[in-house]
Amino acid sequence: MKAYKVKRIVSAVLIHLELIVVAVIVLYPLLWVLGSSINPVNGINRAAMIPQNPTLDNYIRLFQKTRFLTWYGNTFYVAVLTTIFSMLLHTMTAFSFARFKFRGRNAGLLFVMILQMFPSFLGLTALYMVALNFRMLNNLNMLVIIYVAGGIPGNIWLVRGYMLNIPKSLDEAAFIDGASKVQLFFKIILPLSMPIVFFIAVTAFMGPWMDYMLPRYLINRDGRRTLAIGLFDLVTRNNSDFTAFCAGCVLVAVPITIMYMVFQRFLLEGLTAGANKGE
Repeated sequence: MKAYKVKRIVSAVLIHLELIVVAVIVLYPLLWVLGSSINPVNGINRAAMIPQNPTLDNYIRLFQKTRFLTWYGNTFYVAVLTTIFSMLLHTMTAFSFARFKFRGRNAGLLFVMILQMFPSFLGLTALYMVALNFRMLNNLNMLVIIYVAGGIPGNIWLVRGYMLNIPKSLDEAAFIDGASKVQLFFKIILPLSMPIVFFIAVTAFMGPWMDYMLPRYLINRDGRRTLAIGLFDLVTRNNSDFTAFCAGCVLVAVPITIMYMVFQRFLLEGLTAGANKGE
């Protein structure tokens, strides 16, 4: 019994030590960026977690000397539209694969699985040529189309796995009562699938909000820049303003932090939602 108690105590100590180390690794960069955003002295070599004379001048300068609000609005526009269309398109497609049998269903699911195997950056050149030929360079709607289409493979399998856990007896009861397939989706299946729908919404919003590579390829006009492009150029140009960059990073993190706090329960459930292999 003594050996068992000692083993439990050692195990608990090691677990807490591990959690403390992970917390320090995660929190230190965040606190460093936050402290740098209110540091009156510019420069990465003079950054401090706790500045001596904190100030909000970096935030004021960020709004006055850059087009931060324009970048913020462009990114918010792309992220919101991507979230809305992803929720509708991905859930309706997954609903079709999960609840109905039709010719080519298995082949379609296999094709979607194969698409997941290829990294998205392999298609950057092709996407650029498509945008060029359709005259959609520097067009925020092109980003929305690509983000929504790019999320189809993973989200279809995820939502389909969740919907397969919903009893099909509900479908039969709805059809007996005279419900159509559209009514079945919007009045029964979709309300029961809200946890996975919220998970898709958060991930769909977070992708465009933090992406740099795709907008860098397709957006060259200053008035169409997103947050990632604008902040990167702010800190890499000749007269880089590091403290204003840190202030922008803090403001970028606010919506994501709020979404994670509000939808934390749905995110945890969504991580294991597609584990069911189904039929």
